[in-house]
Amino acid sequence: MDTPLIAVEGTYEEMGAELGRLTGDLVARSVETYLRRFRDKAGLSPADVRRWGLTYLDVARDYDESIAAMLEGLAAGAGQPVEHILALNARTELLDGTDYHDEGCTSLAVLPKYTAEGHTLLAQNWDWHPEQGPVTFLLATRDTEGFAVLTLAEAGMLAKSGLNSAGLGVCANRLRSDRDSAGAGVPYHFLLRGVLQADRMSRAHRKVLDVPRVSSGNLLIADAGGEAIDLEVAPDVFGALLPRDGLLAHSNHFQAALPLVDRKAASSGLTLLRPERVRHLLEDAAAERAVRLDDVVAALRDHYSFPDGVCRHPDPESAPGEECCTVYSVVMDLDARELAIAAASPCSRPYERWGLEEAFKPDAVPDVCFEPGARPAW
Repeated sequence: MDTPLIAVEGTYEEMGAELGRLTGDLVARSVETYLRRFRDKAGLSPADVRRWGLTYLDVARDYDESIAAMLEGLAAGAGQPVEHILALNARTELLDGTDYHDEGCTSLAVLPKYTAEGHTLLAQNWDWHPEQGPVTFLLATRDTEGFAVLTLAEAGMLAKSGLNSAGLGVCANRLRSDRDSAGAGVPYHFLLRGVLQADRMSRAHRKVLDVPRVSSGNLLIADAGGEAIDLEVAPDVFGALLPRDGLLAHSNHFQAALPLVDRKAASSGLTLLRPERVRHLLEDAAAERAVRLDDVVAALRDHYSFPDGVCRHPDPESAPGEECCTVYSVVMDLDARELAIAAASPCSRPYERWGLEEAFKPDAVPDVCFEPGARPAW
């Protein structure tokens, strides 16, 4: 397998502890990477990181007890100070306002009326530093009541793009604004896991909107009920975008009219065009109500304006350590509760498909699909 799968079951503390034990070496590498970046990019001392980590532990306990329990268990299982694990999960907030090069991503959703199978489709390319690829994996969790989640996750963290057993999924896009600041609001990566812990769309909205925030971000949320919404959030304000002609796409700039200054629109590679590029690639199939997952994969492999397109490749002019590329590509069928994933670069790799229930079976292996250069039906 190109992408490891880690599956854990039990109470949230038990799942966190098992996750920590299974990924301890990866967590140590991730902690080392971000502690270095916190120091070099944000000027944070070890004492600063510990202080902020403990602050965000209190935030986690107030926001969602299941998330707090998983993170505390993860720290214990991995043999890491809990404040380091919490700092990892608040890395967006701790690095905000520095010259740190944030991730760029492209997300999209297709409503079921416009797809060949009548299913809700959700997808994302995650663009980030290549060094994080080897410490990223698929995480499957199933609690004692049978509620399950399948999500991409960096070691030491709990969520990114993923889906749950209620048929609800989320994709992530980094945003920055002049409202962002340090503080004790709910970190962006908590919001992503909070959405995946929701058993219906309305609860997902509350987990994102009805909380104090100190950073900006975008969450594209869709469900098997046939709806999708994009939530652009910043401290004290938010905007919502709905599909047009069955399609909804987002990248790394604000599209809603909000009272803020966008700090990424001018600097994030091709962000102003990537959402429309995806629409252009899918609009004919959508007009025929015939979008298939292989159409979505083809859009995610698009190289327009190489190397900064939807399928992003390292720019040879980037400074050492600041290279960015599509680290992972994820496509989801929310009705089927299936997720397919390709590691960097998705244009040259097949995807590996996992069913949510199959992910918990001993010795489970994924189906290989979407070979490069081919457009097979899934």
